[in-house]
Amino acid sequence: MTLPVARWWHLDENGRVVCELCPRSCTLAEGQAGYCGVRSNAGGSLRTAVTGSTSGLSVDPIEKKPLYHFLPGTKVLSFGSVGCNLGCTFCQNWGLSQTDDFSRLQASSPEDIVRMALAQRCSGVAFTYNEPIISAEYCLEVAQACHEAGLKTLAVTAGYISGGAREAFFQGMDATNVDLKGFSEAFYRDYCRARLRPVLETLEYLVQETHVWTEITTLLIPGGNDSEAELESLSTWVADRLGRDVPVHLSAFHPDFRLLDRPGTPFSTLQRAKAIARSKGLNYVYLGNARNPEGSTTFCPSCGETLITRDGYNLTSNRLRDGACGACGKVILGVFQKAQK
Repeated sequence: MTLPVARWWHLDENGRVVCELCPRSCTLAEGQAGYCGVRSNAGGSLRTAVTGSTSGLSVDPIEKKPLYHFLPGTKVLSFGSVGCNLGCTFCQNWGLSQTDDFSRLQASSPEDIVRMALAQRCSGVAFTYNEPIISAEYCLEVAQACHEAGLKTLAVTAGYISGGAREAFFQGMDATNVDLKGFSEAFYRDYCRARLRPVLETLEYLVQETHVWTEITTLLIPGGNDSEAELESLSTWVADRLGRDVPVHLSAFHPDFRLLDRPGTPFSTLQRAKAIARSKGLNYVYLGNARNPEGSTTFCPSCGETLITRDGYNLTSNRLRDGACGACGKVILGVFQKAQK
């Protein structure tokens, strides 16, 4: 079986394929696969093994992505493939992200995915479970089919993508949650085998140059990225570079994959992190992987009114009036369904 030719590559002076999709710029000899495990040099072309297939499909609340300010209370059809261009020691979905076992994939055309999303009355399709950027070509095919059918598209991503591919990939997306792993180059190097700067560039591009609705998630790892100094730096950067209305989800870690020597994140750490983020001016800070009603509630940043309440991933009340606070009229940034007349 001949694999499809990928985008974003060139040949170097020695005839090797250089992948241009992400900052790794993997240089591949004949038969060699890149760091992600799914893009390889075959016959002097970059080929992708994950076009036209998925590792599974599931209908989820959109809050599970997590996206709290994008069509809250709706369902999305989630799917992924295998592989990743990061090497996070703490990966909580490593069974998919850290494998190149393509036997786990099943054929799924864009039309199949759209049909299933419509049949399940989903508002959109989410590219998730593993890193969608490494299957960018297929994600864009599915995104086109979704938009033609009136469905939204969501990417749950680490944002580790090159400048050349970034624009094309996110042109196909309506919303994204970017996993900002930490806020130091040392953390990205030691825990993720990657670099921080390209992720920050992705976030700045999304918020400053596109209309893609953007939220951020940071998993807090005890002794890794949960120091007061790092949380202050992260919160200050988001407020200054992205704006105070970008929702930030601070999530609890549990021991997994290769990081089994750490305890789970205490709830007190989540509370401390939220207090730091709020002190730096962030208006919407949520707590994840912890059953805490207040930590998942959307409050009006102007008058403090309770606007959206959640029980786990389920919406329990929504007091927004056409995207604004029903008490004071403050516009809440996001993408919300209009109230029924």
